[in-house]
Amino acid sequence: MDQVTAVHGSPVEARYVRPLERIDRVSEALFGLIMVLAVTCSISVATAGREEVRTMLFGAMGCNLVWGIIDAVLYLMACLVERREGINTLRSVHRAANPEEGQRIIASALPSIVASVLQPEELERLRQELSRLPEPSPRLGSKDWLGALGVFLWVFLIIVPVVLPFVFIHDAHRALRLSNAVAVVLLFLTGYAFGRAAGLSPWWTGLVMVLLGGALVAATIALGG
Repeated sequence: MDQVTAVHGSPVEARYVRPLERIDRVSEALFGLIMVLAVTCSISVATAGREEVRTMLFGAMGCNLVWGIIDAVLYLMACLVERREGINTLRSVHRAANPEEGQRIIASALPSIVASVLQPEELERLRQELSRLPEPSPRLGSKDWLGALGVFLWVFLIIVPVVLPFVFIHDAHRALRLSNAVAVVLLFLTGYAFGRAAGLSPWWTGLVMVLLGGALVAATIALGG
C-alpha cells in the first residue's frame, strides 16, 4: 500500500495515503460486481414479481455489506501488524550494540532495491534519526479507523449503480437488462484502470476483465452460488 512518513515525523508509524492501492481497489470492485451479478443473473425475469426482485436486491446488498465489514476489519488488522513491525524495528535500532548493527537492521527493514542503493553514510543518518525517536503507540489511530471506513464504503458502494435500476424501474426485465449493462461498463472500467496501473493496454485489459467477470459469474451460478 502507498505509504508516507508517519505522523509526528516517525517513519515507523507509516500511514496509508489511500486505504487501498489501485490494484486492491480494482480487485475489490471486481469481487463486489461478481457477487451482485451472481445474484441478479440468477433471478428469472419471466416469473419474478416485485417481491422476488426486492428479495434479490436486499440479498445482493447484504452480501456486499457483510464483505465490506470483513474487509474493513482485515484492513485494521493489517494496520496493527504493520505498526507492530515498525515498533519492533525501532526497538532493535535503539538496542543495537553498535552503529553497524543498527545500519544492518534498517537495511533489512527496507525494500531490497532501496537498501541496495543506500550508502553507509545515508544508513547512518537514518540510524541517528531513528535513535532519537520515542517509541510510538501501538494502538490504532483516527486515520486507521477512517481508512477502514473508506474500505467499507468502497466495497459496499461499488454495487449501488448496479442495483439502482431495480429501484427506479418497475419492469423487472428492463431493470435487469439495464443493471447488467451498468455492470459490464463497470467491469470494463475496472479493467481499464488495472491496465493503466500495470502498464498494459487499458482497452484490451478492460475487455478481458469483462470476459473474466462474465465467466466467473457463469461459474458461480452454475455451482449454485
